[in-house]
Amino acid sequence: MKSNFIKGFIATIPVGLSVCAYGLVLGVLAFSKGVTFFQLFSMDLITFAGSAQFLMVELWKNPLPFSEILFAVFAINLRYLLIGASLTPLFKNSSIFEKIALMHLVADENWAVTMSRLKEEKITPYFLFGGGICLVIFWLLSTLGGHTFGFIISDPYSVGLDFVIIIIFTALVASFYDGKDSIFPWIIAAVFSYFSFLFIPGKWYIVTGGLTGALVYSFQKYFKEGKK
Repeated sequence: MKSNFIKGFIATIPVGLSVCAYGLVLGVLAFSKGVTFFQLFSMDLITFAGSAQFLMVELWKNPLPFSEILFAVFAINLRYLLIGASLTPLFKNSSIFEKIALMHLVADENWAVTMSRLKEEKITPYFLFGGGICLVIFWLLSTLGGHTFGFIISDPYSVGLDFVIIIIFTALVASFYDGKDSIFPWIIAAVFSYFSFLFIPGKWYIVTGGLTGALVYSFQKYFKEGKK
């Protein structure tokens, strides 16, 4: 347990450092929207999902549109159904209580690091959990730091820190390249995401891209194995 936890923590540090830039932008934006320090702190611990938190802050106003925020966050976090399903091999011998305890801190970044390491060696769910603890520490420090000094930057996007997240996810996606079988699902996911972005209001392009890419990859694997 201890060994896997430490391994996961250390392996996630480079990504955690990169996520700090993303967190700083969220903290500054939250300050400009009137989100209090305690509200942001609670959001970090309870929600702990960068894209969902950005969406929540973007929709933040007085009075709070609770139903709109809940539906938007639900939609953007549907991708965790796919993430959770992909973690089945890792949690194969875990109890339901262990799954509940260790899954809350699953984020895109430590999930990607864990799945990449799972291809190379046998690890336990505590590797994922260690990465989650690492991320939540960096996330709290950066978001709350950005909020504390948010008065310095009038426009959170003027310094271009928001582009860092694009770089992070591009690097993570590249690490999952699995030969030519990956190319077609990626193309389909990108096309469907783009058209969803153009024609469907909200953040549904995230769900659409993820589901179509996963389905295409699954069917591709199924038919390929069926021919053997």
